[in-house]
Amino acid sequence: MQLLLIDFPKFKPIAIEIGPFAIRWYALAYIAGIVFGWLYARSLLKKARLWAGPAPMSLVQMDDFILWVTLGIILGGRTGYVLFYNFAFFMQHPAEIFKLWEGGMSFHGGFMGCVIAVMWFASRNKISILSLGDLTTAVAPVGLLLGRLANFVNGELWGRAADPDLPWAMIFPHDPAQLPRHPSQLYEAGMEGILLFTVLAVMIRLGALKRPGLILGSFILIYGLTRIIGEHFREPDVQLGFLWGGLTMGMLLSIPMLIAGIILIVWAVRRGPPAQAEAIH
Repeated sequence: MQLLLIDFPKFKPIAIEIGPFAIRWYALAYIAGIVFGWLYARSLLKKARLWAGPAPMSLVQMDDFILWVTLGIILGGRTGYVLFYNFAFFMQHPAEIFKLWEGGMSFHGGFMGCVIAVMWFASRNKISILSLGDLTTAVAPVGLLLGRLANFVNGELWGRAADPDLPWAMIFPHDPAQLPRHPSQLYEAGMEGILLFTVLAVMIRLGALKRPGLILGSFILIYGLTRIIGEHFREPDVQLGFLWGGLTMGMLLSIPMLIAGIILIVWAVRRGPPAQAEAIH
């Protein structure tokens, strides 16, 4: 029943345009995610009751870390997209790798970039790697939420074909098939952003930051689960399609996260707060 379809809102991908200068919603989502995440991380550091002893780092150190993690997200996210999603194209057109404003970022690559930034910064500043990882992943859903909303605004990464009777099915303007589809960007925004943030926030309130690695492991596990669920509604990248056994690249990259998340959670629970065991740096 075509009457039930929701018209895709006519968003402009450019948020601010002054002469030749233009800022896209996608860029603003990254900027806002980093700023709000930074503010939230500072608020967590200020609450001594959340930690088993002193906070693992100072506010000045957190301010310095923002640059590190921003570079990790951008460099890792772009590298992951090039390697995992469109390697053949970028090998033929290497100059396209640097055109970040045209989109093309991988969460899994960005996450690995963050891991490297956390480990490097923590080592240089003698900070607990696990506690810094907890802090980083506690605020990450903010950026994920805004990033998925930016995907929706851009009308990209749309969902698989849906039953026309689905009340919220949409026809995306850039879809050559013009089929009613799941707005999977909004599904992912809800799961990877709102749901994940809420679960981690409740865990933090219950004292999870007192067990280094628990928030980090929970983030990795829950994100992996929500990403695999979301991939069931999301149309695979056209250059990849479905892979082995009907799996998508997003699913395959998320499976190791499930294993790593479970290991970290079990390890953090058994190890206990730093007061019961020697801190790891």
